[in-house]
Amino acid sequence: MPSSRRITVNGIQVNVAVAGSGPAVLLLHGFPHTWRLWSEIIGPLSEHHRVVAPDLRGFGDSTRAVEGYDASTLASDVESLLDALGEPSAAVVAIDAGTPVAFLLALRRPDLVRRLVLMESLLGSLPGAEDFLAGGPPWWFGFHAVPGLGETVLIGHEAEYVDWFLVSGTLGRGVAPEIRDAFVDAYTGGEALRCAFSYYRAMPVSARQIGEAVATRRLTVPTMAIGAHPVGRVLERQLRPVTDDLIAHLLPDCGHIIPLDEPGELLRLLKPFLADGQRVSTVDRAL
Repeated sequence: MPSSRRITVNGIQVNVAVAGSGPAVLLLHGFPHTWRLWSEIIGPLSEHHRVVAPDLRGFGDSTRAVEGYDASTLASDVESLLDALGEPSAAVVAIDAGTPVAFLLALRRPDLVRRLVLMESLLGSLPGAEDFLAGGPPWWFGFHAVPGLGETVLIGHEAEYVDWFLVSGTLGRGVAPEIRDAFVDAYTGGEALRCAFSYYRAMPVSARQIGEAVATRRLTVPTMAIGAHPVGRVLERQLRPVTDDLIAHLLPDCGHIIPLDEPGELLRLLKPFLADGQRVSTVDRAL
């Protein structure tokens, strides 16, 4: 089992679960998750790695900060976390809201990110998502973006709201009761909801930060894009023009919440890719 502690970074307290020893692997969750999104992944990875799984700013047991939910500030949070833990570099694995954060960190600090795995998210307004967005973005993007609305109307109904995302994100299969209860607890109350929705309210700023970053540099670290339902290959299409070393996989019959819906398939992809010195071409042959 991982140990959990709070570490002061970038002006906030970050709750972080740590397990194992070896080359560091940083796991970044999304919405409506906490570090426990990785519950099925941490144990197997910790056999050969020091696994670091924080609650992102405002989520779980980390500080419910007033501001700082743009991708640039969040990237600074996790950069400072690695420094506080004494890790000179890490492989970074991210999903959903954690993906833009990891992408920006790898663009800015290729010396810090050894390998990068990105899943089930859009990267700002980079080309490649036009078909996915043809009918407009997912409905909750707009709902969450309206200041004050979501945290007002959802009070008293947080469990039902979180359940909708957990069921739809696993194609109806749901998640383990203890994980579900932990997520519901983490997103109950006006302040918890405000922080969660602040990620969506900061999306225009995050998109601008990503656009400015790719205008002056390319993603040079070995990168893996993993898609499922509903994002599929959209992330791969956004990454391809700006990434030097990219491999991509699509998981059939897998919902958006890959680490809980198909943890075995995810580990089958992650383990060889994260192994130090493992060539990307070897990963392809192994699959």
